[in-house]
Amino acid sequence: MRKATLAFAAVSLFAADSAYQQGIAQWRAEREAKLKADDGWLTVVGLHWLHEGSNTVGSDPYTDAPVPASAPPLVGRIILAKGKVHFKPAPGVPLKEMDLKTDVTPDYDRLSLGRVKFFVIERENRFAVRVKDNDSDARKRFTGLRWYPVDPTWNIKAKFISSPHQVTFDTEVGVKEKDDSPGYVTFTRGGQQYKLEAVKEDDDLWFVFRDLTSGKITYGASRFLYTPFPKDGFVEMDFNKAENPPCVFTDYATCPLPTPQNRLQLAVTAGEQMYKRRQ
Repeated sequence: MRKATLAFAAVSLFAADSAYQQGIAQWRAEREAKLKADDGWLTVVGLHWLHEGSNTVGSDPYTDAPVPASAPPLVGRIILAKGKVHFKPAPGVPLKEMDLKTDVTPDYDRLSLGRVKFFVIERENRFAVRVKDNDSDARKRFTGLRWYPVDPTWNIKAKFISSPHQVTFDTEVGVKEKDDSPGYVTFTRGGQQYKLEAVKEDDDLWFVFRDLTSGKITYGASRFLYTPFPKDGFVEMDFNKAENPPCVFTDYATCPLPTPQNRLQLAVTAGEQMYKRRQ
């Protein structure tokens, strides 16, 4: 009877581990598919900061906000006036004149011309045009993501400590980004306790962190980890789902850098490794 019980337990553990492995594999496949999809980060081809007044947009390289050659030489003008953004199309361009909501609002405005799309982002009271092209070279040359082997021991139950406050991130483009934090998590690895600061990102907690693999096997600036909100005072932190920030795939993202609290003296040997762009 004891041998049968042990055998059953072993089979159950194997089944649970197999299901976990399959779940991570599916999540990673979906992560890659999202990157490669229309409007994914691989399609971002431009970021042009606006000045007060009238800013030209078009495929003419001398415009203030150049867009890909498939668009007209002059698409229109974006007028920035004391924090308000207005778009006026050039004659013959099939876009309507309108005030533009920036990306700090959930339903921000996106203007499309064929395979090209552009919209206005807002960072630290500065405004920029972000341009996407579904025919981008980065999308055509995508080489696939690279990962550490799945390790269930990196699926960690972390204690959540409520401490609402605001976080100010430095970013890779020099502007600052402010986000709301509901608090911290603490977890233990190798007998050592670690603490990470979370921010709220839609329906998830978002962790921007750096660790001892950064700049060696993983991206030097940071990695991201998204988790569900706390349940019964704990957060499930699965570092097998740690992912690269958008700045790995495009030069036109405004990625936040980890706060001092989130620079771990720990090698997180799990999740996404450095992406190798095809030259």
